[in-house]
Amino acid sequence: MGSGITTHRDLLAWQKAFAIGLGVYELTTDFPPDERFGLVSQLRRASVSVASNIAEGYGRGTTSDYLRFLRMARGSLYEIDTQLGFALELGYITGVAYERLQAELEESGRLLGGLIRSVERTT
Repeated sequence: MGSGITTHRDLLAWQKAFAIGLGVYELTTDFPPDERFGLVSQLRRASVSVASNIAEGYGRGTTSDYLRFLRMARGSLYEIDTQLGFALELGYITGVAYERLQAELEESGRLLGGLIRSVERTT
């Protein structure tokens, strides 16, 4: 699936997505307890979904499956973006934290977009 890439863990897009997932988990520990089954759960599921979908797509072994899962991962990035907007407006995160995560989401989106284009060129 590319030179020097032997596992999904070698993909920069996966590495960045994994870091975002860890960051979201850390960030949401300070959310109000009544959000445990609401926004905390949504953010955590979406953040784990990005890296998980990249990994699953890679492991499927077909280009069409890989692309489908990469696109699902990109969709999860948009979910996180939306949910962070709610968190900011509700006062659960600071503007600084929001901007930092937005920058990480944008970088992850660029990496994922590049990976999608690269895989599309092989079809």
